Amino acid sequence: MALLPRLRQLMRRPPSASKVGARRPSTAPRRGDTLHEDALRSVLSDDPNNERAFSALAEIVRRRAAGTGPDDDPLTAQLEDPEKQRAADLAVWALGEELAGNPRAWYPLIEVARLSVHDDREGMLRRLTTAAERDPAGTALAAGLQLLREVGLPVEALSLGVGHWRPREHDPEIARQLVLAAIEAGRTFDAKQHLAALDLYPNQKAIAPLQAELAQRIAEAGVDANPAEQ
Repeated sequence: MALLPRLRQLMRRPPSASKVGARRPSTAPRRGDTLHEDALRSVLSDDPNNERAFSALAEIVRRRAAGTGPDDDPLTAQLEDPEKQRAADLAVWALGEELAGNPRAWYPLIEVARLSVHDDREGMLRRLTTAAERDPAGTALAAGLQLLREVGLPVEALSLGVGHWRPREHDPEIARQLVLAAIEAGRTFDAKQHLAALDLYPNQKAIAPLQAELAQRIAEAGVDANPAEQ
């Protein structure tokens, strides 16, 4: 279901008994985005991994923490005032930790890990590991590997991926992230091995373009894509 119709539906339904992700009671005056926030929290109570709902709610809490209004640009305000930037990041951090209390939640853990990159690397890796363990489809693992690559930690990406990847069952996107991480870490033989592991995926026709793309990337890195020839 599209997000906006889903929000309208949730605004009209009775409140959930679950407290995970629920807005805390407050005596402060109700703001114009309160109903929107409540609806987003209801969406995330049902599906804590709804990326669009999390992003929309994170924008609300960032704006509130930065002291900006709905028509202001919170990014501009945060650039002008580092304290507002920090307050906004802490608000999203708290939101992610709160939603991560749902045992099905992995996307909030990815977002908190993203905020932990510079200040808490051990915590970041721990959250990415937990996210990967919570998602049987492998989407969380792929997102965690991409995050580690983006922040210049390909070796850590390889460690996370090798420990959790199930080539027969998981999203083949994981193979892309592992092959690229191996190339970035200078481990070209590992890159070939990760490519070869895609042979275990049941739908070979569906992943043929991905295999060809990764073989080309490995060739561009200066090695043959067939590990048996190494």
